[in-house]
Amino acid sequence: MNGASPAAERGGVDDAGLLALDPDELADGLVVADEHGRVVVFNAAAVRITDIPRERALGRPLEDALPLEDLEGRRWWRCTDPYGGLATRSGQPERNLLLPGGREVLVTARYVRERPAGPVRRLVISVRDTEARRRSERSHAELIATVAHELRSPLTSVKGFTATLLAKWERFTEDQKKLMLETVDADANRVTRLIAELLDISRIDSGRLEVRRQPVDMPTAVGRHVQAQVAAGQRPERFFVRVAGPLPALWADPDKIDQVLSNLLENAVRHGAGTVTIEVTAARLKNRAEGTAVTVSDEGPGIPEESMARVFTRFWRGSKRGGTGLGLYIVKGLVEAHGGAITVGRAPGGGAEFRFTLPVAAPAYL
Repeated sequence: MNGASPAAERGGVDDAGLLALDPDELADGLVVADEHGRVVVFNAAAVRITDIPRERALGRPLEDALPLEDLEGRRWWRCTDPYGGLATRSGQPERNLLLPGGREVLVTARYVRERPAGPVRRLVISVRDTEARRRSERSHAELIATVAHELRSPLTSVKGFTATLLAKWERFTEDQKKLMLETVDADANRVTRLIAELLDISRIDSGRLEVRRQPVDMPTAVGRHVQAQVAAGQRPERFFVRVAGPLPALWADPDKIDQVLSNLLENAVRHGAGTVTIEVTAARLKNRAEGTAVTVSDEGPGIPEESMARVFTRFWRGSKRGGTGLGLYIVKGLVEAHGGAITVGRAPGGGAEFRFTLPVAAPAYL
């Protein structure tokens, strides 16, 4: 078709040495031009991103098939001159370029040569939509704004109380000093927790979250967190723990399981109402492996149906009772790092119900 080999159109190996793959399976736009500067590959993602029909691109000179301009209105292929420019150049870094009509795309080009400083045999161009980058930038901006807001309050308190104590230490009674220092300590703990959340998000997003597996007694862990809630002032009768045994042996990271349980119980206490029920049962996972399931439910108003799809996203808040909106996002990342899964639904009592399942061990242990 218009000079493009059948193998190139199918995504197989052609006379230019293209890899045997189907370009239409790629998420990014892929455009390949041969040694004469004519387009031989224009995949489905390139069609979607550029809104240029494939039949109008294949076989045509690259400058006509993909008429890009920089942000100052200069014709991009004439400026870069990939076929006649410096023989030592290996490509063009990613940059924002414009298509006719003002459509903005991110473009990266790689020059393929048979030998160093030899002529260009193939030009491989990656085309991406800018919307994904904008979403990422908005997410980072939201994260920075949230962190700045959450840090301002405790740091202002710490600064205020310490400055007051330093300036007027002798004027306060021992009880007043103790109260102010306890407030400073509590606010410092808030800052520490926020920093820990940010580190968790960084590790989750970058895939660097490490899971150090040890034997974990899930009923004991649940009981410990219930006791912590009672020690913090909750009524013992507000919690009901049900363990349906026997349970399989569970290998997991105890610290991360504590994070998950602490977050789910705090959410149930803070945002729910009535009895908080925690059930621990054996589970059969999708791959037929054994696992452990933990369900935390309450009798409060629950989560609106239209919000359930957003519960585990960043900055989702179920109410206006404070918090960064990062806790459940981290919980999901911690559970999935163990090879498990977490879901949200409506409890029998009408409140929210969170259920997470963990395989008994990592694949290496099975």
